[in-house]
Amino acid sequence: MRNGPRTRPGATTPVRAPLVPLQAAMPAALSSLLRRAPLSDGKVDFAWRAAVGPGVDRVTTVRLAPNGRLEVGVTDARWARELRRSAPVILPRLATLLGAGVVRTLDIKVR
Repeated sequence: MRNGPRTRPGATTPVRAPLVPLQAAMPAALSSLLRRAPLSDGKVDFAWRAAVGPGVDRVTTVRLAPNGRLEVGVTDARWARELRRSAPVILPRLATLLGAGVVRTLDIKVR
């Protein structure tokens, strides 16, 4: 016996869309949902955590200024140096999650 949808004799076989692994579909779905939500501190915090990971999130604080500057407070100069070096990777990730142009620059300061 054949698995899948049954068809009548002479009918064409239904075309199935390819299956996409959940781990591949989730980032796109999450990005789409997040971009449609209103901009808030919680949304920016969530996007930051997703963009940089939990380790960096633990040693930073973020606040989005009205001009698109993301103010990032870090615990020491080593983290500041690493974040400045990683900005070309972080900014596109934030754009994917928040929308293009929401975060224009990172302003990294040791607190």
